[in-house]
Amino acid sequence: MRDLPEPPGVPDHRSADRYLLWLARRQWGSLTWGSLISGAYTSCGVLSAAALGAAIDSGLTGGDTGDLLLWCGVLAALTLVRVALVPFHERATSFNWYASAYRTVQAVTERAVALGPTLTRRLPSGEVVAVGTDDIDQIGEFFEDAVRGPGAVVSIAVAAALMLAAHAVFGLAVLVAVPLITVGMVPLLRALSRRQTHQRDHQAELTTIAGDLVAGLRVLRGVGGERVFGRRYRDESRRVRDAGVRVGWTEACLQAARTLLPGLLLVGVVWYGARLALEGALTIGLLVAFYGYTRALGEDVRHLMLVSSLYVSARVAAGRITGVLGLAHDHPDPALPRLEPEGPCDLRDPVSGVTVTAGESTGVVCADPSDATAVAARLGRYREDCAELVERSTGRTVSLRDLPLNRVRERVLVAANDAHLFSGRLRGELDPGGDLSDAHLARIVRAAHADDVVERSPLGWDTVLAERGREHSGGEQQRLRLARALAAAPEVLVLVEPASAVDVHTEGVVAQRLAEQRRGRTTALVTTSPLLLARTDRVCLVRGGRVVAEGTHHALLASNPDYAATVLRSAAVEEGR
Repeated sequence: MRDLPEPPGVPDHRSADRYLLWLARRQWGSLTWGSLISGAYTSCGVLSAAALGAAIDSGLTGGDTGDLLLWCGVLAALTLVRVALVPFHERATSFNWYASAYRTVQAVTERAVALGPTLTRRLPSGEVVAVGTDDIDQIGEFFEDAVRGPGAVVSIAVAAALMLAAHAVFGLAVLVAVPLITVGMVPLLRALSRRQTHQRDHQAELTTIAGDLVAGLRVLRGVGGERVFGRRYRDESRRVRDAGVRVGWTEACLQAARTLLPGLLLVGVVWYGARLALEGALTIGLLVAFYGYTRALGEDVRHLMLVSSLYVSARVAAGRITGVLGLAHDHPDPALPRLEPEGPCDLRDPVSGVTVTAGESTGVVCADPSDATAVAARLGRYREDCAELVERSTGRTVSLRDLPLNRVRERVLVAANDAHLFSGRLRGELDPGGDLSDAHLARIVRAAHADDVVERSPLGWDTVLAERGREHSGGEQQRLRLARALAAAPEVLVLVEPASAVDVHTEGVVAQRLAEQRRGRTTALVTTSPLLLARTDRVCLVRGGRVVAEGTHHALLASNPDYAATVLRSAAVEEGR
């Protein structure tokens, strides 16, 4: 028994064909095993036709009962072998489906995680969803039936040897017809590829529209735009339907050709073989054997055509997948990373002048919300002009841009209100690594003042969250997101308005418990909430993109009118909420 999924490895995303070849190399053992089984299964069918012909000539026509029983025994043995091969064949094809599909899932998921926000900025949501569903299925279906191709080639080779040995001219005529039939499918395969690509583009666009429509339905109803958006969805749906119909016609033509052309070959063999038998050039047994060979060849041709059409679909899907795998990160790792600073480090934004002091809680107040967004992005290395770490013991400065991105994410965590809550068990959402005990996790949840949310959940930690936690209110979602950020316990935690969706009483509790939980740790609070700012060690006031004043919250309230106006306006909004 083999465990799936297996380690995916490094995918080759230079082209669709190279990606499919990479998948084939990663599972060459199972593909080879499946091809051998398929070849043995189809070859038994060819040999059964030969055994039947020999039984007719030696036993029935010649009247030799011993030979008849012998060949009947051979025929029965071949039939039993075919039956015995069926479960092995099914297991091999199923394994190939799972191995290729799950390896693709792993590769795409790992790349999506590495890209982060880059993925949604570069690709529409519908494209991402389609890659994760339809395209992966197409890859799996191709590798599931890919072993039929080599099996068909083996069967054709066995039939060729038998036919040429029995009657060279007749065998040669049949063998020439097989590749001609296969080549005749090329124009249909090209049309299928073109039309499937067209349909896939429209399908991704439709999925994007559907996602936008569902996510923004409340807003659309508020502004009366649901009809316009609904009409746009219907128009795109009609285009997807039309493209699907064209793909269906092409696939129907392929299916008809897979049945018609081998059928014509079979009719031709029977007609020509009957003529040879009447002329005495073929025995009755050989005629029956040739009929069986041709039926087997017809099945082999259908298998080759099926694999070819599945390859076309898989190649279209692989092109989309390599498009995701080949995306470059907006902020790639440096070619030559610098040595990380060790020990306590300040986090300094050279653009605004904001410094988050190591071991302290620093408030960042921005009169302009766009400045708050920019400062938080630079502190977390979500912009090219990012912050820098300053080692307190030596004063050595290293830009976050010069460090590996994964190390930056481990040391600096930016928790904003647009972060998603994912579907799944509550425990896994708050502690994805599963490293925290129940008691520790309970303390973290209490620090975020989200303990009441857990207590009201029917199954406690095992309660299953819906997508984006939509069963909870905005304030409850915000407190769960805060608990998740606190549970990560990063070296530097940057919180962007962590209590903007709760009432004043809850905000006061959050401010108190947050300060206790992060005491002695490096924390930045990008907020205008006076309740949160009152619990910080120091506050920076940013205006026009630069720090214009620093000090404690109470000192700035008393000495700086701009600061007082900004935070007191926020307090007035909180009271009216």
